[in-house]
Amino acid sequence: MIKAVIFDLDNTLTDFMRMKENAVDAAVDAMIDAGLRFRPDEIKLKIYEVYEREGIEFQKVFDHALVEMLGQMDFKIHAAGIVGYRRAKEASLVLYPHVKVTLIELMKRGIRLGVVSDAPRQEAWLRLCYLQLHHMFDFVTTFDDTQERKPSPKPFMRALDYFKLDPPQAIMVGDWPERDITGAGKLGMITVFARYGDTKGLSESGANYEIDDVFDLVDIVDRLNRSSA
Repeated sequence: MIKAVIFDLDNTLTDFMRMKENAVDAAVDAMIDAGLRFRPDEIKLKIYEVYEREGIEFQKVFDHALVEMLGQMDFKIHAAGIVGYRRAKEASLVLYPHVKVTLIELMKRGIRLGVVSDAPRQEAWLRLCYLQLHHMFDFVTTFDDTQERKPSPKPFMRALDYFKLDPPQAIMVGDWPERDITGAGKLGMITVFARYGDTKGLSESGANYEIDDVFDLVDIVDRLNRSSA
């Protein structure tokens, strides 16, 4: 009997990579307008080099990129980049189609909802609040809560312990097979690959189920719970 569905956040509930790309593009344009005399492709390359080195959530990416490009900080250019980034980020942070109706239908069935994310705690909660999802989830765990990233069992176990469930009673939904699917599957959770959020073009996920629309989860839960009734 499925009693909880646990979601990854980025590229599962929201199109994180599209948001990141749009925000970086806007930041680059804003920094050029503020006087940064490099080609757009050069600036983007440097920003993504910093992200590759420090992590995609690194909050001082523009500080490092500017110092590496200019040899020093230029606070006018830096401020312009941050403002451009934040404005585009807010405009681009949107849910995948049918996320809210899916969550509502699961809640109607008495299914409890959780999030297991590798994002920093503040960033995860900011995204959930901006998307108006914060009141729909019973439990949220982030990297800051365990200091370990998926596929470590700790984030998944923290969610299962909160819900007081055995692994087969919970579904894990995510877009990253090596982290979301492998980590949850090793514990015995039911796994669902969010193919609609796949940015790598994977042919095999190793998940119990694959979905092209998040609303397909409702049918999966209904079928599993009918079969166990």
